[in-house]
Amino acid sequence: MERASSPIASTFVALALTGLAAFATAAHAQSVPQGWPDKPIRLIVPQPAGGGFDTVARILADRMGPLVGQPIVVENRTGAGTLVGTEAAAKAAPDGYTLLLGALSNIALNPGMYDKLPYDPLKDFTPIGLAVTWSYTLVARKDLPQKDLKELMAYAQANPEKVTYASAGRGTGQHIAMAVTEKLAGVKLTHVPYRGAQAAYQDVLGGRVDLFFDISSTARPQVEAGSVRALAVSSKDRQSFHPDVPSVMETGVAPLDMESWFGLFAPAATPAPIVAKLRADLAAVLARPEVSELFAKSGGRVLKLSPDETEKLVRADVERWTKLLREASVTAE
Repeated sequence: MERASSPIASTFVALALTGLAAFATAAHAQSVPQGWPDKPIRLIVPQPAGGGFDTVARILADRMGPLVGQPIVVENRTGAGTLVGTEAAAKAAPDGYTLLLGALSNIALNPGMYDKLPYDPLKDFTPIGLAVTWSYTLVARKDLPQKDLKELMAYAQANPEKVTYASAGRGTGQHIAMAVTEKLAGVKLTHVPYRGAQAAYQDVLGGRVDLFFDISSTARPQVEAGSVRALAVSSKDRQSFHPDVPSVMETGVAPLDMESWFGLFAPAATPAPIVAKLRADLAAVLARPEVSELFAKSGGRVLKLSPDETEKLVRADVERWTKLLREASVTAE
């Protein structure tokens, strides 16, 4: 037979439950500063609209906004490569209303290319999370005599500076991918910089330049159309959309492992509860199958890393690429 509860016990239980409810409410209130966000959040993209940076930013902003509770507005801040926009984000108020679309280029590559960088990627930013990564694909003009990368590098070794390669500009990812491969392979090639990938492709397709190490998302249509030949990918492993194309590392030519990642970063002093909320919302977006499928169409691979894994990867890439770029004497000037 159950024992009847006394009025004192009932009162004690009621008070206890009230206390727990109050504690839970207080804990929830402390999860983010009161009232945040009460206005749109801006996402600074340090590149023009329409490019890889901008595409990733808009995919994430459109889907995270409803979760955060305010629109996330993409703001393209261009100039000096990626320096102007990245510096603006670094110096923004750390109040949760400014984010940066950070990538391998402006976070990990710039420190090795500039003697005086106006921001410190490790000290001035807190990673919210890395979202997606793409490999680069080394393509060659259709009539290149050498059948594969190993044969081509042997030719380059015997004929210094006779092999030419295009880039979308000095200091771009396309330039760095080839310059570092050249350094690691111990050969001398001739760099032909262009103003953008479109101009570079015109001369590769026309047979006037031998090679172009382009981001895989834009190289893929050219390869599938038969306009160019794919010799290798920059990632450590082969890519699913180029199953017959080896990695540079696999060929034995050079120990290259390069993928261009993109993600969200906040000014370093942004309150921890806001950072935690943004991390949770970004993770929820990246967990959606439609987002993975959207990126996969262009050869992108969604990243699902913990905060610790993200910070370790970013730090490791900053240190690794700074060393490689300085050894290869690659600069943005």
